[in-house]
Amino acid sequence: MKTLRTTSLLFTFLLALISSIGEAQVDQKLTRAIFKELVEINTTHSTGSTTDAAEAMAVRLRAAGIPDKDIFIGGPHPKKGNLVVRYRGSGAQKPVLLMAHIDVVEADIKDWTHDPFKFREENGFYYARGVADDKAMSAIFIANLIRMKKEGFIPDRDIIIALTADEEGGDHNGITWLLDNHRDLVDAEFAINEGGGGMIKKGEKILNGVQLSEKVYQSFQLEVKNPGGHSSRPKKDNAIYDLARAILNLEGFSFPLNLNDGTRTYFERSANLEKGQLAKDMIGITQNPPAAGAEERLSENPYYNALLHTTCVATMLDAGHAENALPQSAKAVVNCRILPGEDPAKVRDKLMEIFDNEDLTVTPMNETTQSQPTSLDPVVMGPIEAITEKMWPGTPVIPTMSTGATDGYRTRNGGIPTFGVSGIFYDERGSNAHGLNERIMVSAFNEGQEFLYQLVKELTKPTSVSPKR
Repeated sequence: MKTLRTTSLLFTFLLALISSIGEAQVDQKLTRAIFKELVEINTTHSTGSTTDAAEAMAVRLRAAGIPDKDIFIGGPHPKKGNLVVRYRGSGAQKPVLLMAHIDVVEADIKDWTHDPFKFREENGFYYARGVADDKAMSAIFIANLIRMKKEGFIPDRDIIIALTADEEGGDHNGITWLLDNHRDLVDAEFAINEGGGGMIKKGEKILNGVQLSEKVYQSFQLEVKNPGGHSSRPKKDNAIYDLARAILNLEGFSFPLNLNDGTRTYFERSANLEKGQLAKDMIGITQNPPAAGAEERLSENPYYNALLHTTCVATMLDAGHAENALPQSAKAVVNCRILPGEDPAKVRDKLMEIFDNEDLTVTPMNETTQSQPTSLDPVVMGPIEAITEKMWPGTPVIPTMSTGATDGYRTRNGGIPTFGVSGIFYDERGSNAHGLNERIMVSAFNEGQEFLYQLVKELTKPTSVSPKR
């Protein structure tokens, strides 16, 4: 009798295991289909439409049982639509916002080995424009929401997904438009966004990154004017020479060291992954005062230098009007990436001091928006660390600061703490996002889906926390 009962229990267990495996396979199949559909909708600024992509995802959500009243599509331009969907919970806590942009950068079909807007799987990779930036997370969020709906999961807070336009360029940034015009649709206690990711070295996962901050983008136009004249009678007063001297002054300058909580933790935890002098310098840079020589040695690496300092670099030149005439004008563009909390006006003042030329004008080319770093909140960081350890034992979670930009700074400025994390890992070759033959590993995509599924469920599982709204 005992043997029979044991056999029966074993059979029941095997049936449940087979069933769960089958569901996982169906789920991956669905996710792949959603991913393919999104990728093959052109959402570039010049000829594409994010509205088309938003409407396609809305069709899938309605078919899964999400009511129309919880699906919103809108934007300031017919081709710049944003999708916001709300998966309703008990309301015990304020919502979580899952962000991803569905616009992509331009891609010239003549340069790619295959059509950049045709989803392709080859040698363990998915290829197409947007597979890494950022339609992977877009597809994952939609597929996981459908999965939760099928399960009948009731979270303790609403789950909001916002798939948005014009993160990669253009005049109609989606998350800004939503915050300004429909704050109620996206208001949340915190947000999950792109900006982080895992790193693989020599086949091993070495860290899972969480973006907590990003640098501020600011370009300046430099210009020197001169009466000019005939090139057969050169003068020492030359606009090109004056501009060149100013730029060379910049070449040798470094802005002061400035660490925030996120970058300090980045170096502290990264030191455990390194050896020798590099490990010592990573610890040394966090000391007060920093260890002798640590800043100089770390700054030789462009990435570490960008984490430690505001950076400004000459990127464009334009001078003269004829080969046989002295230049009447010489222009340059200097692009700065300013650390969070530093004043762009003071950066401009410092540049003027460095250039040391009263005849040189330095004009901001864009408006800047500051973004304070997100704190290391254990409510979010705790589940990220626990799930990372569960899925990839021994892999540390390391806070990062993006040297580029995402929509995260917009939500942070809107009062929504934002964590850039995906659980999608890349090896040393990276994804080549924005470049030719953009790609993502199939296995990494699948793992990222499971990571984000578990993370969102952990962040929204029923608790005894008192209602916040």
